[in-house]
Amino acid sequence: MHEIEPFYNWQRYYQAEDDEKSPFYGRSYGIEYQDTIYGYYIDPNWDYIGSETLYCKILMVDYILRYAVIELFGEWNDTLHNDIMFLKRTVIDKLNKQGINQYILIGENIFQFHGGEEDYYEEWFEDIEDGWIAAVNFRDFILEEFRRYHLDSYINFGGTLQLDNWRTLKPNVFYELIKGLIMRRLN
Repeated sequence: MHEIEPFYNWQRYYQAEDDEKSPFYGRSYGIEYQDTIYGYYIDPNWDYIGSETLYCKILMVDYILRYAVIELFGEWNDTLHNDIMFLKRTVIDKLNKQGINQYILIGENIFQFHGGEEDYYEEWFEDIEDGWIAAVNFRDFILEEFRRYHLDSYINFGGTLQLDNWRTLKPNVFYELIKGLIMRRLN
C-alpha cells in the first residue's frame, strides 16, 4: 500500500495545496509515513478527508471550464464509514461552492466498495444541476457493486470510461475526452 502514489505528472498544471479555493490549500507534504488504512501505511501525498479507509488527491481543477479530476485511494466503504459523506462534505461541497459542476473520479486504486444509502449521491447529483460525475477506471467488481446500489442513477461509469492511457494526456485534453464521452451518453 505504501508504494501506491497519487498521479503526479499534472503538478506543473495544478497543485491543490497552492490553490486558495482548494479544500487542501496550505497543506504541506512530507516524506514521513503516518496515515494508515487497515494498519498499512500509505504514501504521505494522499489527502485525508476524515475517513478511515478512503483518501484522495485532487489532480486538477479548472474554474473556467468548471471541472475537477480527483484520484481516489483505498476502500470506499459507505456501510461502515459513510465515506461518501466524508468525500462530499470535505471535498465536493467546497468545490461546488467554487462553481465546479463536472467531476472525474479516477478509481483504479479503489480496492473495495461497500454501498449504503444513496442520500449523499443524490444530493451531489442535485447540487451540480447541469453537470455530471464520471467514474474512470474503476475495477469491474466495484462497478458491479455501483450497479447493485443503483449509483448509475448519479454517476456515469463503465464502458468507454475505462481508459488505459489517461496518464499520457494533458489535463484539459483528458477533460475534453471525458466530456465528449459523457455528452454522447446523455444525448
